[in-house]
Amino acid sequence: MGSRLLEINHMKKGFDGKGVLEDISLTVEEGEVVSIIGPSGSGKSTLLRCATMLEQMDGGELIYQGQRAVWEKTDKKGDVKCVLAPKDQMKQIKRTFGLVFQNFNLFPHYTVMKNIIDAPVSVDKISRKEAEERAWKLLRQLGLEDKAEAYPFQLSGGQQQRVSIARALALQPKILFFDEPTSALDPELTVEVLKVIKELAKEKMTMIIVTHEMQFAREVSDRIIFMEQGLIQEQGTPEEIFTSSNTRVREFIGKMNA
Repeated sequence: MGSRLLEINHMKKGFDGKGVLEDISLTVEEGEVVSIIGPSGSGKSTLLRCATMLEQMDGGELIYQGQRAVWEKTDKKGDVKCVLAPKDQMKQIKRTFGLVFQNFNLFPHYTVMKNIIDAPVSVDKISRKEAEERAWKLLRQLGLEDKAEAYPFQLSGGQQQRVSIARALALQPKILFFDEPTSALDPELTVEVLKVIKELAKEKMTMIIVTHEMQFAREVSDRIIFMEQGLIQEQGTPEEIFTSSNTRVREFIGKMNA
């Protein structure tokens, strides 16, 4: 394993006074694939949304590559609030990661090519030529080179999800988050998206994947985290998790594999 890419210390998050993440701490090393499993409502997606700063954390600390992105500060009244790194630094930190959603989130009025090159050109300010070269390479890698000029509505769900993976990869992130990347897909298309993620794992792409696909998590992960009630209840190698003596973990996996 390489250097530490992500560190989360005592992350907390609640909605309407109800705790969703109670106290989450974890680290992810370069090249590591971590799957997060657990029942619905256990806080898995919220964890990803807080880690990618789509949601503001209520407490704790978030560090990317040794740079603090979010941390706690006590204000004059003695209340603890989370503060964000300064804008310039935040811009740099946000380049570290990419996020793939369950419902693709592609721009419907953009072609596949434009969906992929838009952020590299407008956010990272790379030349259009370089952005297109990157995009073609990714489209070939993901088996989509004949779809460059297609619009999202002309693609199957599996193809749309592969485009959203290409779009995330086009920014060359160090770490990729997947929030249930196959939950909106039927079984056949699920296989095709999971195959792409497995390829990325072989290339040592650092990934955190929230998934309900137990067999996939077992095959692709270096480490599996089992979450319930806003806490990490257990984590270990796939072998350790799948042979866990924790009844709740066993029950959950059994149910998902039934």
